[in-house]
Amino acid sequence: MGSRYLRTVLGEALTGIARNGLLSLAAATTVAVSLFVLAVFLLVLVNGDHLARTVESGLEVRVYLRDGLGESEREELRNGLLGLPGVSDVVFVSRTEALAALREQLGEDANLLEGIEEMNPLRDSFRVTTRGPAWVDSVAAAARSLPGVEDVGYTHDLAQRILKLTTSLRLGGLVLICLMILATLFVISNTVRLTIFARSEEIAIMKLVGATNWFVRWPFIFEGLLLGLAGALLASVAAWQTYSWAVGGVYANVSFIPVLPVYPLTLRLGLFLLSLGALVGALGSLLSLRRFLSR
Repeated sequence: MGSRYLRTVLGEALTGIARNGLLSLAAATTVAVSLFVLAVFLLVLVNGDHLARTVESGLEVRVYLRDGLGESEREELRNGLLGLPGVSDVVFVSRTEALAALREQLGEDANLLEGIEEMNPLRDSFRVTTRGPAWVDSVAAAARSLPGVEDVGYTHDLAQRILKLTTSLRLGGLVLICLMILATLFVISNTVRLTIFARSEEIAIMKLVGATNWFVRWPFIFEGLLLGLAGALLASVAAWQTYSWAVGGVYANVSFIPVLPVYPLTLRLGLFLLSLGALVGALGSLLSLRRFLSR
């Protein structure tokens, strides 16, 4: 497509948008609403996945050591744990460090532990981090058989629930995204079809004077592309403002819930929406024109 022809096509597209202002506004608004709903779904899903990953990273196996282990035996046990399939990290926690951590957790009630240092009932341990909840059971079972291990502690039910939740969330999110994209394409295609139907006489006249199918298609394709971009831009701004407000509310009221920062998430989302809006607008026009150009 030459530059002169491209300018002609763009001019025709802009003229068509201006000439059918009300229908063009309706098409762009439909694109904006559809893509905004899709953006909300995406933001919820990516934050749900982020929350699941955060919880996953907090899952660990605590391996308690037998009393009287020497430093060489302890290092040998640590290497054995690191060699287990599914283990990503092993950190030694002495009984003194464990008591200090317990004091911090108790906060204002830490005075309940006064005088316990001399007879510290806590044990030395290794904090074992796995590559995901699917590995927790097998790592715990394997750790029990290693020499020098007194006991192994982990939350079996929590690990299994998190595994099921994250699997369902990711699979369900993928299905929802596909369904939302198809629904958006359907709605936009039908909206663009109305604008084309209103100009069916114009298309018929162009065909009568000898215009080829692609000569007729290109202005409408660019028209759909521009309307898609306009709607996507509105959806991106609305999604950015909505997400900024939501993140501010989370930080102010439930700051312990991990959420993704506004940037660069909304920037990436905006680029995705603009690409999708342009693609869906152009594709919607192309699909809608088949009825008029197949005669």
